[in-house]
Amino acid sequence: MYIEDKSGGLSGPARIGRVVFSKSGRSLTYGGRTFRKLSGGYKANYMDVDNGDHFWISGPRRDGQDGLHAEVTTADMVDADVADDYWTTIRGKQSAP
Repeated sequence: MYIEDKSGGLSGPARIGRVVFSKSGRSLTYGGRTFRKLSGGYKANYMDVDNGDHFWISGPRRDGQDGLHAEVTTADMVDADVADDYWTTIRGKQSAP
C-alpha cells in the first residue's frame, strides 16, 4: 500500500509497504503503528490511533502515480521487503531499479 503522512500538510513523507488489515477492515497496521479508517477526512482517509496524525493510504498504481496528487513513487520510497513485488507485479518492470 501507499502510505503518506498528511499531518504536516497536503504533502508529506510517503512509503510503499506491506500492511495488515484488521478482520473488520476498519483499521490496519504498518511499521508497528495502527491506523483507523476516517469518514469524511480532508485529504486523509486514515488516522494514527496513538497520536491522531492523518494519513493517505491507498493501493499502489501501475503508472506509479501513487500519491493523492499523482506524486510518482521512486525507488527510495519502497520498503525492501516489497520492492520486488512492487516493481515487477504492480509496475510491470523487469526488476527493481
